[in-house]
Amino acid sequence: MVEVQFRLRDDDAVNDPAVTVDAFTQQSNSTAVRIEPGDDARDLLPSLERLALVEVSFPAWTDGRGYSSARILREAGYTGELRAVGDVVIDMLGHLRRCGFDAFAPEHPLNPDDAKTAFERWENVYQATGIDGRQPIWAKRHG
Repeated sequence: MVEVQFRLRDDDAVNDPAVTVDAFTQQSNSTAVRIEPGDDARDLLPSLERLALVEVSFPAWTDGRGYSSARILREAGYTGELRAVGDVVIDMLGHLRRCGFDAFAPEHPLNPDDAKTAFERWENVYQATGIDGRQPIWAKRHG
């Protein structure tokens, strides 16, 4: 399980600008990479220990490919900052966190109180994941 602190971000904690997945895999010395829709997060797996920041782009809140990228990276052992950027809306926050995101840089500012409420909204979950340590409701019922 990855221990994460959840925060809304509009600054860069990493001074190294994020490069594309292609640039990173070809020869970059960067410690920050940005995954765009259509990029394969598995291309980063051999170099996870070099990365301090992975930004995952959400060009539209309806584009869910970034959720898979996050889960692939966290389940492979990535422990650095995983930041959702772009069209990130309140209703996505709890789901993004369950996939392993620990930082959020929304295109449009989010109310921090609404974000806190979104993170705490659902006590029970249906999907199993080793990322946040929460037991799915069906497992609680059927042991």
